[in-house]
Amino acid sequence: MINAPDEKPKITWPLLRRVLHYAKPYRWQIMAMLLLILVQSGVGLLTPLIMRDMIDVTIPAGNLNRLITLAVVLLLIPVVNGVINVVQRRLSTVVGSGVIYDLRVALYANLQRMSLRFFTNTKVGELMSRLNNDVTGAQNAISSTIVSIITDVVQGVAVLGVMLTLEWRLTLISVVILPLLILAARLLGNRLRDMARQQMEANARMNAMMNETLNIGGALLVKLFGRRQSEIDRFAERAAQVRDLGVQRTLIGSVFSAITGLISAFGTAFVYGLGGYFVIRGAFTVGTIVAFGSYLGNLYRTLQGLSNAPVEFATSMVSFERVFEVIDLPVDIPEKPDALVLRDVQGELVFEDVSFKYETGDEKFLSSVRRYGSIDNVTAVLSGAEASADGAAGAPRSQARSLALDCISFRAAPGQLVALVGPSGAGKTTLTYLIPRLYDPTAGAIRIDGCDLRDLTLESLSTHIGMVTQETYLFHDTIRTNLLYARLDATLEELEAACRAANIHDFIAALPEGYDTIVGERGYRLSGGEKQRIALARVILKNPRLLVLDEATSSLDSESEALIQDALSRVMAQRTSIVIAHRLSTILAADLILVIDRGRIVESGNHATLLAQDGLYASLYQMQFHTPTQ
Repeated sequence: MINAPDEKPKITWPLLRRVLHYAKPYRWQIMAMLLLILVQSGVGLLTPLIMRDMIDVTIPAGNLNRLITLAVVLLLIPVVNGVINVVQRRLSTVVGSGVIYDLRVALYANLQRMSLRFFTNTKVGELMSRLNNDVTGAQNAISSTIVSIITDVVQGVAVLGVMLTLEWRLTLISVVILPLLILAARLLGNRLRDMARQQMEANARMNAMMNETLNIGGALLVKLFGRRQSEIDRFAERAAQVRDLGVQRTLIGSVFSAITGLISAFGTAFVYGLGGYFVIRGAFTVGTIVAFGSYLGNLYRTLQGLSNAPVEFATSMVSFERVFEVIDLPVDIPEKPDALVLRDVQGELVFEDVSFKYETGDEKFLSSVRRYGSIDNVTAVLSGAEASADGAAGAPRSQARSLALDCISFRAAPGQLVALVGPSGAGKTTLTYLIPRLYDPTAGAIRIDGCDLRDLTLESLSTHIGMVTQETYLFHDTIRTNLLYARLDATLEELEAACRAANIHDFIAALPEGYDTIVGERGYRLSGGEKQRIALARVILKNPRLLVLDEATSSLDSESEALIQDALSRVMAQRTSIVIAHRLSTILAADLILVIDRGRIVESGNHATLLAQDGLYASLYQMQFHTPTQ
């Protein structure tokens, strides 16, 4: 779902109540700010009255002592206002920074609860835009916009009350221009609000592109295909959108200020003209008209601020809406309130008629960011597109289908090694993703020691399952930090023991910085085999009861493959292991081999049994492993 360009944020009471909820922890600071606003408004009313007294009473009477006293008071007023401004700014900063903290933590916590599906369908740059730009905009609503509105209202009411006591006729004439200010705010305010939303979306698109092309994988791809200039041009186009929207927003804001200023000037000229006439006629004194003129300037500045307030407030609400959209995203993998803690795991794993389908709808994703160059109704790879199950003559068997997994049933006894084999795209990786609940089955159930995964706490489930994916991910940090991610309280001896079991300790010890060596972005300073062995060491340190491995080594040299093969034999010992097998040694050692094709288990058994059946497994074996050298 994508918002229409002219869609307006709906400022409703539930939305306002939710916004105020984030201000509630800072209610005492806000109350202190309101008190200071009242004091400052009262102090601000004194200057025109003092000026009137000096002009009408003190100077004509030649009262030097009174004149000195009034002059000192005029000097103290800005000093008091300055102190109040400093204290108020500090309180405002405390509230604003606190709101930013609370919103960011709430956003990040909810994103951590999202399933893998969410992250495969959402650009990271857009999430960064929500966590940074939109959160800052939401902060301004509480620490700046709302405070400014309250200040303007208090000052406006106070000034208007004093003006009425001075001269009610001029006061009524002064507020005649109020409808013109409201009309200008409605005409240009809506446009400013729309520009604010478009600018946020343009920033999100630019951030998304920066994240995609400046991470190590994106940068490598750009260089390998020689697309440096085209990416510069594409970024320049998106940056130009941000620039142009910023210029347009500033221009419209300047026009708005100019119009409201002109309206205010018209009112001021009219009031001074009429006031001068009353002075000439003797209706009131020169001091009164001077004081009235000063109050009139304050009133028009306040009214101009209030005419801007709906625009600024609605713009802030756009930021809150975008932040709340992320916070309100439904969790794909919910945890039951009474979920059980998985303890004393034996390691039995059972799939009972498990089916799974990748959802392609975007109703659970971010909706308000327009994605540059995207096409409506984009579907996933496994979209059910019409394709021959057998493929064209001589072509590989097509794996396109609607269900990624279809009625999968098997049992892995504690300590068994189950090997998954089958053509690319058959559903092997999808099957492994269901075990740690990266996804939930569309139908059927998965049980560990008789407990349905959906009845268990996610934390306890994660504790007892170790997974090494084909694409090893390491943080841009030290080897030690990456290893300790598995178990934060692990000792140095345990760390080294895990690395010895993974055949990587000697390599790490030979590095100049040893375990404190920085691995680089995504571990790119290490070779593929080194990264895989560090990933294995990390899993060994975790010491899970169930192990899920994609043991692909096709891109590794023979020495690295031999080291990993030796490490795997130690890792899988005494553990229930589900392995996407790419090596004959793993297949031969498996207690159970599951042959998967088009999301179904088409054959199962041990190596000898499956060869005797002369089916798909025998065909794959002949193609991949049965060479004259074997």
